Amino acid sequence: MGTVVVGYVPKPEGEAALATAISEARLRGSKLVVVNSHRGGHDFDKSEAEKAEDDMSRVQQVLEESGLEFDIRQLVRGFEPAEDLISIAEANSAELLVIGLRRRSPVGKLILGSNAQRILLDAHCPVLAVKAD
Repeated sequence: MGTVVVGYVPKPEGEAALATAISEARLRGSKLVVVNSHRGGHDFDKSEAEKAEDDMSRVQQVLEESGLEFDIRQLVRGFEPAEDLISIAEANSAELLVIGLRRRSPVGKLILGSNAQRILLDAHCPVLAVKAD
């Protein structure tokens, strides 16, 4: 059984990535690994941690209803999300990595977000970038 890894954030781009990853995992008959990565530090206090837990509980419910085999990795290690996604994709021999992108202004279109750019350039497997509606 293969593995699809998805980067999840509780924003429209994260929801789009999760929905697409569920579809891809079903299509491929693969396990799904959902990665929610936080850098930690002063901005990630108790209320942020509780909010993250609530968000991931909702994701777990969606995954349970999907019928897929899944694993949720919620990380607060001080790494950039790109580092976490790439390392988890490698460790799981992922066949696909799914990320969400947000709409950008005309100037912003010239430069991808640094995490997205790093994932697209450094991942050792195909990357599917999904645009949020």
